[in-house]
Order: sequence, then C-alpha cells, then structure tokens
Amino acid sequence: MKKEKRKVVVLHSGGLDSTVCLLLAQSRGHEVVSLGVSYNQHHHVELDYAAAQCARFGVERKIVSVAWSKPAREIPKDRSVAEIKRGVSSAFLPGRNGIFLMLASAEAAGIGADEVWTGINSVDFSGYPDCRPEFIASFRDMLSYAIPKGPKLFAPLQKKSKPQIAKLAQRLGLQRHDTWSCYRPKIAEAGFVPCGACDACKLHEFAWQGLK
Repeated sequence: MKKEKRKVVVLHSGGLDSTVCLLLAQSRGHEVVSLGVSYNQHHHVELDYAAAQCARFGVERKIVSVAWSKPAREIPKDRSVAEIKRGVSSAFLPGRNGIFLMLASAEAAGIGADEVWTGINSVDFSGYPDCRPEFIASFRDMLSYAIPKGPKLFAPLQKKSKPQIAKLAQRLGLQRHDTWSCYRPKIAEAGFVPCGACDACKLHEFAWQGLK
C-alpha cells in the first residue's frame, strides 16, 4: 500500500531527538519543513547545527524569533543517568515546550501543513513535566479546539529509549557528533565544544554508548 505524503512541520533544535524526527519524516516521503525557535538562548550553536543539517539533507529551514526574557535556571552537572531520571531537573524552563509547540502549530496551520512533529521523549529524560505522555495528550486535545481541523501533533519518539533513538539516528545517516545537545558549551580553539558534564551531554553519551 502506498503511503500518503503529508506536509510536516518538525520542531527542530539541532539535537539528537529532533533531528531524528526530521529525517524520519523525510524518510517516509513527507514534505518536511524544519522550524527552529530563537528565544534569547545563551548561545546559538544548536541553531547552527540545525541549519547545517537542513543544508545537508535538503530540508527547508524556518526560524521563529521570540523576545523572551526567560528566568535563569541552574544547570546540574556530573549526574548519572539514574540520577537524571530520578526527578524534575532544576534546568526545567516552565512553559517552553507548550510555547514552542503552539508556535509550530500556528506555523503549520499558516502554511497548510498536516502535522507537527516533535522529538519529545519520556523514557531517558530529565523529568520535565511537559515531556510526559499526559502533556502530549492534553496538548492534542487543546489543539483540536484552538485550531479546528488544523495540524495534528505527532511524537514518534515518545516511548523510545536514548539508545534506541541513537540506533535509529545511525540508520538515518547520523553519527554521534552530527547533532548538538549540550546546555553549557565551552569555547575552544575550534569553536564551541560540549561540556561533557550537563544532563544533555550525559544522556547523549548514554545514547551512543556501544555504537560505532
């Protein structure tokens, strides 16, 4: 049976999960648009990675800019994966995923896209409440009222572990250093490099361990 081609907006940060979503949608033959959010981040490394990924794989890239004076957050470091999964991280930024998904949904509706894809994951994660299945389910319900007959929300990695996501990434043509996940980048002679100590770095290492 021939798969139906859809127009898909992928909320794409340049990290492992969102980039896998991007390439997964493309591999299924959909018309894919990458949407990034510039929201006064401390650094734009992730946006640069996302742009490079889109250029490499031939995907249209769009940016939404938000002038957000977001509150500062403490970034934990040197925690084990078990510790990371134990509770909600102090790095949690309330409202971020809801804002990003609504922006992506509005963009999708504006360009006539059928779906919004997100790399949200709730298996190996920092306990963020807006990454849980309940959040996705409630957002879908809200979206049906906010944009009647509008785009549907799809979270294909919701129940996958980080190692499963890395294996899928490899099958889709990505390697360990092709994405950016670090919260606390360091400046080196070659430019920004991951800190290796924040939760994002630890989960990235956990995802790729054992894979060549």
